[in-house]
Amino acid sequence: MPLDGKLSSQVCVVVIGYDDAAHVTDAVRSALAQGPAVREVIAVDDCSADGSADLLDRLALDEPRLKVVRRKANSGGCGSPRNDGIDATTAPYVMFLDSDDVLPPGAVDALLEAAAGRGTEVAAGLCVRRELPSGREVPWQPGLYAGAALVTRPSRCPRLVHDTLCVNKLYRTDFLREHGIRFPEGRFPYEDFVFTARVLAAGPRIALIPDPVYVWHVRRSAGRLSISLDRSGVDNWRARITAHALAYDVLLAAGEKRLARASRARFLDHALRMYARELDLRGAGYRREWWALTRAYLARFDAGDFALAPAPGRVIAQVVLASGKPCDLTRVKEVAARPSRLRPPYARSADGTPVWSADLPHVTLEHLLLRPVRLLPVAVDAELRPRARGTLLRLRLHELYGRLAEAAPASVDAEFVNRRDGTTGLTLTAEFLPDAADPADPADAGGTGDPAGTGSWTAEAPVDLSALGSGTGTGTGTRSGSGTWDLRLRLRFRDGTSRETTAHACAGPGLLRRSVVPSTRHGVLLVQPYATHAGSLALRIEPGLRGTATVLGRRARRLLH
Repeated sequence: MPLDGKLSSQVCVVVIGYDDAAHVTDAVRSALAQGPAVREVIAVDDCSADGSADLLDRLALDEPRLKVVRRKANSGGCGSPRNDGIDATTAPYVMFLDSDDVLPPGAVDALLEAAAGRGTEVAAGLCVRRELPSGREVPWQPGLYAGAALVTRPSRCPRLVHDTLCVNKLYRTDFLREHGIRFPEGRFPYEDFVFTARVLAAGPRIALIPDPVYVWHVRRSAGRLSISLDRSGVDNWRARITAHALAYDVLLAAGEKRLARASRARFLDHALRMYARELDLRGAGYRREWWALTRAYLARFDAGDFALAPAPGRVIAQVVLASGKPCDLTRVKEVAARPSRLRPPYARSADGTPVWSADLPHVTLEHLLLRPVRLLPVAVDAELRPRARGTLLRLRLHELYGRLAEAAPASVDAEFVNRRDGTTGLTLTAEFLPDAADPADPADAGGTGDPAGTGSWTAEAPVDLSALGSGTGTGTGTRSGSGTWDLRLRLRFRDGTSRETTAHACAGPGLLRRSVVPSTRHGVLLVQPYATHAGSLALRIEPGLRGTATVLGRRARRLLH
């Protein structure tokens, strides 16, 4: 609906960019297209060498609301250009936009109406991560923006610390200036963490809205990766820890201990798990340094910090603190997965308490005896063998300290979900049967007669790869052609409970290799089961002779190179 006339010319959008001529004009145009609520767009060029500033100057000739600020020296980060924008604005409200992202239509109006209508210093809305070139969209912190809400003081909503972005928010300019809230200057990766902490520490009233207000473009194949994507060097982790630590100190110094603790819980559940999933992709030197940095930082945490975090992050932190060098990286990676998976062996201490391993008995897992089955980090191994005469999916569910035997595994629903659009291409259902050596009986499979918590159940189901590749399987998917499919499971138990999870991709002879199988629609399908970086089973399919030849040709060229 049209914006009230009193709210016209109220907002400044600060667009920052460096050597991003390919995208910066799209960002600026998306800000200008927000309409009369935008008084000015201040484009701060951080001393680009690719002609970005000249593009902006030409755009400004026809757009009086656009002001171009050229920095004389490159700052090396995002904070200084944004501070320049705060200093230069004349509008009552300010928001930030990166040069490779865009504002969706109506974003400024929605934020401004919320801030002015509720009389708040800050308004925040939903950010959407858009993967390019696929176009797949994933909402950022959707739980926080499920509906409209007014937060009268940040400490009453600790979940606010989970949204560390500065770009999906509108700020009252005099609020930022009155409290001296600025970004860290110069090269300071993850400057958002510190800025957001400074905002929360000032105790503003915050209006939350469910409207999409920011589109974060994720370009994983870009020549120059963004800071959040370029995690291959340990300096990135060091910078993240530095920013987290400073944000914690800011909140604590302001007397916001509840928010400070929540920020540490967020570190354990998000940052620690994300980087732990990638450890086995790094070299030995990286892993040693990462481990040492993490141990030193976690040593600052107290019991209250750990108590607030979900179990997977706590367990990973305990393992890091208990071992002086990297260990059990495969198990750590799978505990860090979402959903979390704890794979065997399942050890116990001398008094029967579940522990991480015989080598690290001080890392206790007694919470596994108390958690609901729907939250347990169950471990399922998966084998998929593409064959011309029938492809079989074989799943093996491991016992977990007697908890699964109590619930009694009954069946599993297995879905192949398209990674690009989230549609279900194929759904399978199979019954769980106890392995012969480990019958699902308390005396033999995880009950009182099995102190080690061993045992397992197996389920098998045929997979119609031809239907999956043609987009004609059960479910909502209708895609045809190549695609990547993630395997998702819903385990059902005879006590009426269920658990959603993923499966560990088993490696071994004949597994995780390309196969060509016949297809009634495409002639042939090139099928590649593989393990994601979190260890989960996924499946790539390329239909037809041409698609098969293309993939095999690329493979041959890589081998020759």
